[in-house]
Amino acid sequence: MAQLIKLDNYISRYQRDTFHYPSQYSRLKKENWDRLKILWEEQLELKLTMENEEELKQTNFSKWRSLFKKRTGVESVNINEEEADKVNVDILPSSEEELKHYFLDTLFPFQLKWASTTINEMSFIDRRYERDFLLKYFLQRIPDTHLLMYRPVFQLKNGPLEGDIILISPLGIEIITLIEKPSNQVIIPNDSRLWYVEDNQIQSKILNPLISVKRTEKVIQSVLKKYQLEFPINKVILSRTNVIDYQSEPYHTKYIGSNKHEEWLKEKQQLFTPLKHLQLKVAEALLKHSESIAVKRPEWKQADSGDSFSF
Repeated sequence: MAQLIKLDNYISRYQRDTFHYPSQYSRLKKENWDRLKILWEEQLELKLTMENEEELKQTNFSKWRSLFKKRTGVESVNINEEEADKVNVDILPSSEEELKHYFLDTLFPFQLKWASTTINEMSFIDRRYERDFLLKYFLQRIPDTHLLMYRPVFQLKNGPLEGDIILISPLGIEIITLIEKPSNQVIIPNDSRLWYVEDNQIQSKILNPLISVKRTEKVIQSVLKKYQLEFPINKVILSRTNVIDYQSEPYHTKYIGSNKHEEWLKEKQQLFTPLKHLQLKVAEALLKHSESIAVKRPEWKQADSGDSFSF
């Protein structure tokens, strides 16, 4: 599950310590997955051996709920007790694949929390992100060695600029924008400011998406240059629903249509390279130039500084 290091213009834990939180996230994720899997296996075995259905339900409820209680004084990927009450504890996932989906869904609110709070500050997150299926898509289908900046707002001399989706892998940066039309339509790139969408030999015009990703690319290039960092940058025009009909791709640009989408994802899922120092340096630099709007969290309003608090 990719790590959400920046969301919109919200404060992020990763901004406070870019080198600490990625490894901590991976460790917490592994610990909680191992615990959940063991419990699930125990419950499946119990289900096979217990005859009393009501007793089984009570046992499931007790153990399933206890797994997701928030550990006092410790930051955890466990959902809290209030959320645990909403879990359908009577129905166990029937396969490990179902269990993985269940686990990833419980991680999603945790990631939103880390992408909108620090120990002593918080941003007021738009609740639409809780239902943002595109955000979930990037987080749940890409490994956690990839760091995701989801439409960050960069703070420039001339004012704020909303960027595209930025995926920072151990090997380089991808700046991604999506075009998604009804699946019967074909996207046709063009060198001008306009591209075409064809449906039954009838063409309509759309704005060239490269304009936006090139603007984000320039911002990233200027930040990397300031810190004397060299890291590959590629632009990606992605459509999960449409074929992109092109003759050639511009320099450092990939057109990923519906026919190439799964292959593109698989390349990321099969990249077993760990987090790299340079990758984290690049992420740190980009976060430094990202806008953050936040207020002190109520529990820390009396504190002089949140920098001394850790977990």
